[in-house]
Amino acid sequence: MSINVKCQLRPEGSKPRALRREGLIPAALYGHKGAESVSLIIGAKDVQNLLKKAAVNNTLVDVNVPELPWNGKAIIREVQTHPWRNIIYHLSFFSVAKQESIELVVPLKLVGEAIGIKKGGVVDLMLSELNIKCSPNN
Repeated sequence: MSINVKCQLRPEGSKPRALRREGLIPAALYGHKGAESVSLIIGAKDVQNLLKKAAVNNTLVDVNVPELPWNGKAIIREVQTHPWRNIIYHLSFFSVAKQESIELVVPLKLVGEAIGIKKGGVVDLMLSELNIKCSPNN
């Protein structure tokens, strides 16, 4: 399943607070291996839908920017939110090269119920997530 997000270039001199009032969320696309970063804007509803489908730091997203010649895959690296109002302030994307390996944090999810738990035992997880290094296609 491919997750797509359509972005636009952020106009120079635009204030983030004014953009949020207009229903747009500021974002940044950081390049791979020192490439230039690009300031973007995304519709607030698009961001909400994106975050329902994608997890931070472990989901590849197809980022489409019509104004740029680059269209490719990126990872949502950071989501900045208001501390208690659940308002998204900013997104950060990290572009991924197809041939380079990337490091991701993958949450562990237990499936099913063991016989020991059914008989009154307790699960004691030492790790709740794993750091893995793989190619973006895997």
